[in-house]
Amino acid sequence: MKNKEWHESAKERWDHNASNWHSKSVSMWTEGSRKDIVPFMVRNIPKGSSIADLGCGDGFGSYLLHQEGYDVTGMDLSEKMVEIAKKQEKEGLSFAQGDLTNPPFEKEQFDAVMMINSLEWTEDPFHALKQATQIVKQDGRLCIGILGPTAHPRQNSFPRLYGEGVICNTMMPWELEHLALTYGLEKEDETWVYKKGVSERLANDLSHELKQALTFMTLFMFRKTEDDLEGEK
Repeated sequence: MKNKEWHESAKERWDHNASNWHSKSVSMWTEGSRKDIVPFMVRNIPKGSSIADLGCGDGFGSYLLHQEGYDVTGMDLSEKMVEIAKKQEKEGLSFAQGDLTNPPFEKEQFDAVMMINSLEWTEDPFHALKQATQIVKQDGRLCIGILGPTAHPRQNSFPRLYGEGVICNTMMPWELEHLALTYGLEKEDETWVYKKGVSERLANDLSHELKQALTFMTLFMFRKTEDDLEGEK
């Protein structure tokens, strides 16, 4: 699938899904699979920092970050999602329509970025990762959440096995980690979100590899180091 076709198909998909996503967003962020994300951010990023939420959806995650004391700018490919998100705008919380492969921000504009289950929806995740890194200040952080092996939404990429075009570039957690380390990002923290029925107690004694393999979602915190842009030379 060519880049323009991928871009337009993804935008159409999320415009169509905006209302359904919005109906479930609050519960996902407060008691569901996304409830650990904001605490993970707070643990790693000083309050008062400027954060770009890339792939912000309806903006509820951005809103929660703002409530914790961050200056947040949300961005999403879907105009319908941004319309919903903009209803929450206030000082220190704003939203814009944009593409992960070419975000409408200045280089080193933010202290950190957050990308939750959005990198998968790009045709070239490595390029999108580089673009996200460029808008982060030196020693800034990138929080990236990737759907894990047990996540049902990964079926979005299944038609590729029939030779059909897809717009979901699913990755294993270890693949994203390798991608980031190849680019020169330094991993500082990692946490795992499991499906219901898998308690931390059951997973605690597993190896790092098996913890990733069991996840619904893996959350990474990377730091932008001086060597990040070496891959572009």
